[in-house]
Amino acid sequence: MGNAVVLMNQDVGVEDGAAFTSQSRFPHDVTVSVVVSLGQRAIRYLSKRRQERISLIGDQLCREGFDLVLLQEIWSERDYSDLKAKLGGSCPFSHYFRSGLCVFSKFPILDTLLYQYSLNGYPYMLQHGDWFCGKSAGLVVVRIAEITVNIYVTHLHAEYSRDKDAYLPHRVVQAWELAQFIRHTAKAADVVLLGGDLNMHPGDVGIRLLRSWVGLQDAFTEAQHFEGCEDGCTLIPNNCFTVKSELQSFPLGIRIDYILYKAVSSFTVECEELRTTTGTVPGLDIPYSDHEAVTAVLCIQRRRQTASVTIDAAMPALVEVLSEARTEVYVGLLAARRQRYSSGRMAVLAMLLLLLQVVGVLGGVAAGQPFPALSVSLLAFLALAILLFAAGLHLFHSIEVKMLQGTEEQMEMAMRGLQEQPLRH
Repeated sequence: MGNAVVLMNQDVGVEDGAAFTSQSRFPHDVTVSVVVSLGQRAIRYLSKRRQERISLIGDQLCREGFDLVLLQEIWSERDYSDLKAKLGGSCPFSHYFRSGLCVFSKFPILDTLLYQYSLNGYPYMLQHGDWFCGKSAGLVVVRIAEITVNIYVTHLHAEYSRDKDAYLPHRVVQAWELAQFIRHTAKAADVVLLGGDLNMHPGDVGIRLLRSWVGLQDAFTEAQHFEGCEDGCTLIPNNCFTVKSELQSFPLGIRIDYILYKAVSSFTVECEELRTTTGTVPGLDIPYSDHEAVTAVLCIQRRRQTASVTIDAAMPALVEVLSEARTEVYVGLLAARRQRYSSGRMAVLAMLLLLLQVVGVLGGVAAGQPFPALSVSLLAFLALAILLFAAGLHLFHSIEVKMLQGTEEQMEMAMRGLQEQPLRH
């Protein structure tokens, strides 16, 4: 589970704690400290030492005095209320999206929006549970001085097998929908900040699609100074909450929690420092979460001159990424069509079984040799259960086919648009 925390400091020679008002003159630079993935897998009755970790995280956030806190996997409203009570002094404004996402802010929240992904795993995969979580992307708009900041927090579908990743098409669709969500809601923003557990390796097609289509920069690759786990890994083997079997091929761990950002033409954003936590809570034998926290210090500056509009030289690479993502979606579409066909055939067979039983019962009654009532009832119940289950699967996979086909068509249209006219900033 991941979360993001944003601390806005004014590095302009004012006293500590001084705040800009909306009428304040924009300073030469603004320092932003961001923490992502100080999470807690906060599932009631299932997560280990949940309440203890929630309390520890709340205490740590209070000590640090962060200005903006974005959390994921807060499934219990009681946990949200406990954190809200603890952070009320430093972050009096808050919003609970009720999909595992919540936000605490020192600054008034101007607007919020929640987008739920159209595809999110399978309801019959009970051991994974992603479908029941309703994975979403949350947007919070805050304004500090003259800066309008769109802050996005999300948690994408988990990867349970690197070699046989049945959820890859769904995760690519989620990355595409997140990219489109940001593109179409950030037009009035000065700065865009995305933090969360994306459940993708840095080189995966989903993260490359998200970064290239939106124009986001990765705080890890852009940081002037880094300190923490090797390669910025946030899911590491020596964490007691980590499933060791998932990291057998990655002895150092993997980096799946990100801080991504972009600024419009009148601003620039630079990552001065990035750090990750590397161990347990001081004085205790447990970490805050199964993921390591990520901290970035960003510097936002206004450009002295507006950046000129230029043709994006990376357009061929963007087309290539879109083509690769579209291929993954198409592979998922073919699999969904096969599942739809199989479930439909199962439903038809179950219906035929029911009809045969009806014919058999009527025939037996007409011949004066009725079938045993118990046997008929059991067979009818079995056939009806199979029919309902298969019909439900057929309906689900029919919806999945429509969503995958729609996403593929969107990507095709985007590729055609890029090829017909240059992409401009």
